[in-house]
Amino acid sequence: MKPRDLLLALAVVVAWGVNFVVIEVGLEDFPPLLFSALRFLLAAVPAIFFLGRPRVAWRYVIGVGLALGVAKFGLLFIAMDRGVPAGLASLVLQCQVIFTVVFAITVLRERPRPAQVAGIAIACGGMLLIVFDHGLSAPLGALALVILAGACWGVSNTITRYAKPPDTLRFMVWVSAVAVVPLTLLSLLTEGPRADLDALRGIDVTGVGALAYLAFVATLFGFGVWGYLLRQYDASTVAPFSLLVPIVGMAAAWLLRGETVGLQQAIAAALVIGGMACTVIRRRSSSASPSPEPVKTRTPELHQRSTR
Repeated sequence: MKPRDLLLALAVVVAWGVNFVVIEVGLEDFPPLLFSALRFLLAAVPAIFFLGRPRVAWRYVIGVGLALGVAKFGLLFIAMDRGVPAGLASLVLQCQVIFTVVFAITVLRERPRPAQVAGIAIACGGMLLIVFDHGLSAPLGALALVILAGACWGVSNTITRYAKPPDTLRFMVWVSAVAVVPLTLLSLLTEGPRADLDALRGIDVTGVGALAYLAFVATLFGFGVWGYLLRQYDASTVAPFSLLVPIVGMAAAWLLRGETVGLQQAIAAALVIGGMACTVIRRRSSSASPSPEPVKTRTPELHQRSTR
């Protein structure tokens, strides 16, 4: 990877890791579903007029919009509003890797590699350690919502595999646009028009800053650069950088929000991240050099043809 692209990849990792702290700050000013709807409204609606229509079938845009934009982010924001700390949320949400592999096996009929099976087992061990530690001081019900959000993310990854969008940024902008109306309606039904109106009337610089960060940095910049990297390099080269997101998220939560990381938390994090690494990092040695057998078997045939 070129030095400039390496810096871009690390910038996305930092943007997505800090994103969890920004969500936690923004939830102090907004109800969770309204906050998520406003984030997508600010990110998507202006951009669609400049980027044009998506280059995939609308059913894929709607499917990912509902699974990722509405379900995944809605559940994540609700869970964090109910007490899941930013650092823990950034770690547990990465269970999406497990669900993505499981869905690829069951839905796409992909054959799992032994390393993927081992990685899932290791990561599940880390998740169980978190649950046994009572969610590292988080409510177990809210922690379950983060795991469910990870499952929804896995569903959206599977749909995206089918869609194969040629332009990731354009695809994500339209996915975000799809999520605005359902999230707004859910907010009105569950959080109430009065709570939403009070939040909009009382918006301050902190709330505006949180919305701007989520919309422009985490969404447009993050997915735009990520899509560019995926077009320039193999997925096996780019994907492992996502393993750094929970590390940055936990570090940012410790540095900016004062969250502590004890020994059991560190062991759980190591198990989860290590298990995820096993599922996404491939060994390339088998494909790096061709086998010599085909040359030996084809040489006599070529010699016979040349003498005819």
